Amino acid sequence: MYTQKTTNLTTQQAQEESKWFHIDADNQVVGRLATQIADILRGKNNPKYTPNIDSGDYVVVTNCEKIRFTGNKLDNKKYNWHTGYIGGIKTRTAKEQFERKPEVVLEKAVKGMLPKNALGRKQLKKLKLFVGSEHTHEAQSPEKFELENRYAK
Repeated sequence: MYTQKTTNLTTQQAQEESKWFHIDADNQVVGRLATQIADILRGKNNPKYTPNIDSGDYVVVTNCEKIRFTGNKLDNKKYNWHTGYIGGIKTRTAKEQFERKPEVVLEKAVKGMLPKNALGRKQLKKLKLFVGSEHTHEAQSPEKFELENRYAK
């Protein structure tokens, strides 16, 4: 009986094969952009995807201040955090957060789509967000990633 030999992807092989992608977030919807970024960070676009290994790629996102929300989410969506003191719950609307640090809006959207464990935290470190069209990762020569327009009408 012939059995096919399967090759498992090791962590070192996955890190050697990782690429760098550049995404322009100009006029993109936050959630739809975040799902595609999360897929790249997890490695789901690679044929050698393994759920328990960080086989994802690096993602550089520019123009984070030009992303947009649909509907009334800009006014209705809330971002909560706790200061660590008694009664220290703080809240900001998406509009207030967007005015202060627009890259945090996209970072939290992507973080919510990654696994909630050590692997997810490691994958989130591969996300590089920048306000404006310039970034500091030209040395890695990231290739332009064309976003899928899965939701076009």
